[in-house]
Amino acid sequence: MSAKRKSVIIIGSGAGGTSLAARLAHQGFDVTVYEKNDFSGGRLSLIHKNGHRFDQGPSLYLMPKLFEETFSDLGEKVSDHLDLLKCETNYLVHFHDGDQFELSCDLAKMCEQLKNYEGDDEQTVLRFMDFLKETHIHYERSVDIALRRSFPNWYDEFQLKHLPNLFKLHLWDTVYNRTKKFFLSDKMRKAFTFQSMYIGMSPYDAPAPYSFLSYTEFAEGIFYPRGGFHKVVEELEKIATKKFDAKFVYNTGIEKIIVDENQVVKGVRLENGEEKYADLVVCNADLVYAYNKLLPPTPYGKSLGEDSQFTSSSISFYWGMKRKMPEFHVHNIFLAEAYSRSFDDIFKRHLLPEDPSFYINVPSRIDPSAAPEGKETLVVLLPISHITPENENRIDELLKIARARVIKTIEARLKIGNLEELIETEIINDPRTWQAKFNLWKGSILGLSHNITQVLALRPKIRSHLFKNLYFVGASTQPGTGVPIVLAGAKMVEKEIMEDVGMIERVDDRPTIFFQYILFVLFIIAIAYLISSLF
Repeated sequence: MSAKRKSVIIIGSGAGGTSLAARLAHQGFDVTVYEKNDFSGGRLSLIHKNGHRFDQGPSLYLMPKLFEETFSDLGEKVSDHLDLLKCETNYLVHFHDGDQFELSCDLAKMCEQLKNYEGDDEQTVLRFMDFLKETHIHYERSVDIALRRSFPNWYDEFQLKHLPNLFKLHLWDTVYNRTKKFFLSDKMRKAFTFQSMYIGMSPYDAPAPYSFLSYTEFAEGIFYPRGGFHKVVEELEKIATKKFDAKFVYNTGIEKIIVDENQVVKGVRLENGEEKYADLVVCNADLVYAYNKLLPPTPYGKSLGEDSQFTSSSISFYWGMKRKMPEFHVHNIFLAEAYSRSFDDIFKRHLLPEDPSFYINVPSRIDPSAAPEGKETLVVLLPISHITPENENRIDELLKIARARVIKTIEARLKIGNLEELIETEIINDPRTWQAKFNLWKGSILGLSHNITQVLALRPKIRSHLFKNLYFVGASTQPGTGVPIVLAGAKMVEKEIMEDVGMIERVDDRPTIFFQYILFVLFIIAIAYLISSLF
């Protein structure tokens, strides 16, 4: 390695690791990425079988500006790398009684549909517009606060300029509770809150600002990269390697992160026993796994693993169908009648819901290359609890029950007879798969939860506070989970590293310690006021 360039080892080639590799290589760092699997992308990878192409994880290309920003920062245009196909309808939502509702960017169409459930008068439209206004504020302010700055210290969150956001973002309210203020019917409240599952949370628990997930679909639409979502990582890797000389090494797992007696990270030990050294190490592997399996034992790591709240896992069925399936749109949501109870089953009782809600993606409806001619490719994602002592020995049993319930629900709501006979190819991922294939702690597919005590300054730091020269990028560190959010996080890590090595000046706009404590007291008063106003 060149003595003139800072060397960086990145563990994992997920969206965060790959985009950060491109960013740091662009800045002149000597970057090497080590990946345990023989494929890139982590959960953003593909599965191929019998001519069918399945997106193993994410299938919703949302918040396109964050993707554009990533490519632009590397001197590239998204349009030169990705052929983005826009979904004409965002989702087709299926209710328990056979009713259907199309969510789309066509606001006129949306308003007409809403009248069927909310009342045929101007108040229905005005309430919907108020909903869009509030979620727009949640979107803009969340991006500005959470996706444009890191919070290396707890007091970074307690600044006077952030006080108005306590009121504008409704931080101590929930997605579902806010939505009740704009929609009167049970069905519409469901249709505008299920998006919290993008972050692996119940809408009854997800902080209100995450309603921005609903807003971005209406304001910016849902896209799909031709060739599969993995194209995003594939193109970023090409930029990193061909344009900026980063190196990617596959089939190479990490056994340990090397830490000296002064708690300084020196490099990594590979599973084959080799040791690789670098000036800096960035971990794109699951953060909780890293603190418990790759780093020396610490009370902090133990607490993360045992005391934190985690997002859901999933049972995902990858089905190759014998014929075209015009009954489906690209994105399909099947909602439980017992909506609240179904989330309690997942997050409180750690059970498989008796009446599950689930999502079906049919990529071949928008990109025919995802399936052989005359056939269809389906991905069914059914949220389920992460692995717990109550369910870890029952997963095979739960898998069979889940499959039967999904098939029965589809047949009943879409009037399809004998769906089982149409499935010619099947692959299944369950919580054990996510844990084994991607080292996801407890099989949680989206990492640490985003409850109010695990966001912003309270979420694990992108620069380790325990080990020098160690950084994190990915779902369980700041700013949070989801591909566009992780891409924004990679930009944060790039800036943090460049400041730490002296390549750019660190701008500290924090007040003095005295005023930090004054502001902290003001925050506590504001929080007390907000909480009291809820009762």
